Amino acid sequence: MFAKPTPGFTTAAATGDTVVLLIGMRINRFWAVHQWFPMLLAMFRMLHELGRQPERGLRGKVLLTASPRTYYAVQYWESEEKLYAYATAPDAFHHRVWKIANNKLKKGSMRGHVGLWHEAYIVPEGGYESVYFDMPPFGLAGASGVLPVEGRGRSARQRLAFRSGEGATVTPADPVDPADPADPVAGVDPADPSV
Repeated sequence: MFAKPTPGFTTAAATGDTVVLLIGMRINRFWAVHQWFPMLLAMFRMLHELGRQPERGLRGKVLLTASPRTYYAVQYWESEEKLYAYATAPDAFHHRVWKIANNKLKKGSMRGHVGLWHEAYIVPEGGYESVYFDMPPFGLAGASGVLPVEGRGRSARQRLAFRSGEGATVTPADPVDPADPADPVAGVDPADPSV
């Protein structure tokens, strides 16, 4: 919340596959506090557990709201395997919460009061890129670290073409196209004080 912005243009230092989980809930009936409030608290408790146990694989998170009814977290994981391992670990709080939720669903007591959802994405290297300007580490950069944008390429095309590994370099083959609508920093000179 009070993080200091990193000056200039940066990009996320992520390498390899990126695992992204969007997970949340929707309050369908505000008056059913006894149904949705425990789910909201459970989400925070799971995130706290993951923060105390980094070996489980959660690299970073962003908490968001889509409306007064919908709350969710964008989570960045080390690997698909670690995400699945946490989801199914008998010693993890997630396992206990799903047991309770499934019992409530069987009884029908939760139905219609609260909606639960998730979406998982396994994005291969070369399928993601990012750019930030005067931002503290956020999103993927908050989970993986920050690099000057030149470390991966000035254009979105260059950043998408980046591959990690030995001898990985940024190829300046793509000149910055000031008219490229797909690149928010195309044609912007980070040394220009008017930016």
